[in-house]
Amino acid sequence: MSNTTLTYYNQNAKAFSDSTLNVDMSALYAEFLPHVVQHGSILDAGCGSARDAAFFKAQGFTVSAFDASPELAELASSYLQQPVAVKTFQELNCVNQYDGIWCCASLLHVPKAELPQVFLNLQRALKPNGVLYVSFKYGDTERVHNGREFTDLTENSLTHLLSNTQLKAIKQWQSVDQRPERESEVWLNTLIKVVHVL
Repeated sequence: MSNTTLTYYNQNAKAFSDSTLNVDMSALYAEFLPHVVQHGSILDAGCGSARDAAFFKAQGFTVSAFDASPELAELASSYLQQPVAVKTFQELNCVNQYDGIWCCASLLHVPKAELPQVFLNLQRALKPNGVLYVSFKYGDTERVHNGREFTDLTENSLTHLLSNTQLKAIKQWQSVDQRPERESEVWLNTLIKVVHVL
């Protein structure tokens, strides 16, 4: 995450957290959770407000969470009622630890050139039958918007980024933003699993 993007989240942490806490994510949970072993471990990576981590915790999953913004991580840990680490995707270095990793609207702040290595970090962190969920704004540009840097992807560009990993998209679909007055924004959602090469 760039310094400008991090500064944005640190300066607007409370407003950002408040604006996302009550967004209805049930349709996405319904796609992701059937692939996660019951009571398994889920990492909410780039957790923001910890809205999703709190939901997973309430469903009986063992939850871990991190965010690159210290201000957001502090708010998230209060909401989640457990520590939230301050960390970037580039610093993720665990192995074979999670049944599911949830990257909802978080990987989109990683520069495109750094995404292949980040996907390898995520691949290592997953257990053999684990599942990864990612979402990006739909498009094919790197851009700055409202003080934040974004990497937009399409189905093809995401598939290309995964080509040097053992990760394979098992489902891709588009959805519209659930926040009020953001319905014109289209998201690319993808469920990904590790393909084991014999």
